[in-house]
Amino acid sequence: MSRLIVVSNRVAAPRDPAAGSAGGLAMALSAALRKYDGLWFGWSGETVETFTPEAKFEDRAGVTVALVDLEAQDVEEYYNGYANKTLWPLFHHRVDLTAYERSYGEGYERTNARFAEVLAPLLRPDDLIWIHDYHMIPLARDLRRLGVKNRIGFFLHTPWPARQLLVTLPHHRRLVESMFDYDLIGFHTREWLDLFRDYVASEPSVNGKLLPNDAVEAFGRTVQTGVFPIGIDVDAFLAARNSTFGARTYDRMAASAAFRSMIVGVDRLDYSKGLEERLLGYEQFLEDNPDMRGEVFLLQVTPISRDEVDTYQDIRARLDALAGRVNGEYADMDWQPVRYINRTYRRDQLAGIYRAARVGLVTPLRDGMNLVAKEYIAAQNPDDPGVLVLSRFAGAAEQMGEALLVNPFSREELSDAIKRALTMPLSERKRKWECLMQVVRDTDVGIWRDDFVASLTAVVKPAA
Repeated sequence: MSRLIVVSNRVAAPRDPAAGSAGGLAMALSAALRKYDGLWFGWSGETVETFTPEAKFEDRAGVTVALVDLEAQDVEEYYNGYANKTLWPLFHHRVDLTAYERSYGEGYERTNARFAEVLAPLLRPDDLIWIHDYHMIPLARDLRRLGVKNRIGFFLHTPWPARQLLVTLPHHRRLVESMFDYDLIGFHTREWLDLFRDYVASEPSVNGKLLPNDAVEAFGRTVQTGVFPIGIDVDAFLAARNSTFGARTYDRMAASAAFRSMIVGVDRLDYSKGLEERLLGYEQFLEDNPDMRGEVFLLQVTPISRDEVDTYQDIRARLDALAGRVNGEYADMDWQPVRYINRTYRRDQLAGIYRAARVGLVTPLRDGMNLVAKEYIAAQNPDDPGVLVLSRFAGAAEQMGEALLVNPFSREELSDAIKRALTMPLSERKRKWECLMQVVRDTDVGIWRDDFVASLTAVVKPAA
């Protein structure tokens, strides 16, 4: 049986799966690696003065992990620079925040070549290689240059940008050309795949062709593409929801609500998540519905991320000010309309929080999928479920049409959706939840993982 080699910027294989804090993706990939006797390769998170092309090996709960240290310049240019200041904002349609600096691109190319240099000697001829996300787009090209002929798949966890935006990236053609060294490229949604295909077919410098069954041809090569919507580990999440700690968190939140309706948002601090727009929409709701003031509150859980990047420092300051303004304007002696928290909670705690919330607000401005939407649905009480308000610009909206779909740029639309969610009859809430829960089960992360691996295995490679 072939080994599965998972490659990502950071290795998420949990040291102790029983701890309950590992994400569903990490758990699913770890299970696959144990099944296929595989290897998880990536950056260690550590820096060294001089790069050495050697991997450090660990065993994490039965998963073999291979880690490589990077130089500080690599981290600054490849990770903080090109990945998070160039590709991330561009792929989320924020050209105004995109930094086009030559040194970032050079560091990105250099670091991916270093990853390839360390990974190539670890490979066996029949290994399946699965590379994840925008940090490592050129890695297949660099592996091919070192003589690697294995099947290599790539999955993008973010949106793919519209062609008119992608062409603002210097050397955009070179980036896309490197993707044609993969055998399979996967996207969350049909929309992201179609945007990729549009670039290949419409960009004059590429002059590619669209082939049957979602194959594309350009640069003298053909690559298979496909839609693979990711999901959550449903059974594990339900177990977390029903655990002692999950139940205790639910009881705590229900008591804290004090007979008020809780609205919840859980998002990493990022401009793509629409957090400012969400608070403005909630403020509009309070303005529009004076009779509901004191009857509801918004719990916004926002762990800090990438705080070494100026843009993230700026948004944190703006959110602090906005939450304070809403509370200053509307709070009473026994009621605070916004509870804004910058900390991380375990999966079982989040399950309890979601279950206690009458409304789940998932309103990113642009998102590859957004698994909070699926976690919120899975956490609900089937006999008295809450209502999901979901941005139409999240990848999850393509599957979860029974949610209340909103334009997060419109504060009036957000306000109206919050009111509708809070006043929705039980029969309608139950009908919507049943439909959405079926979607959650049908897109379980294990199904996503197995579908991608099966599709990569089935790719017919051209004769050498």
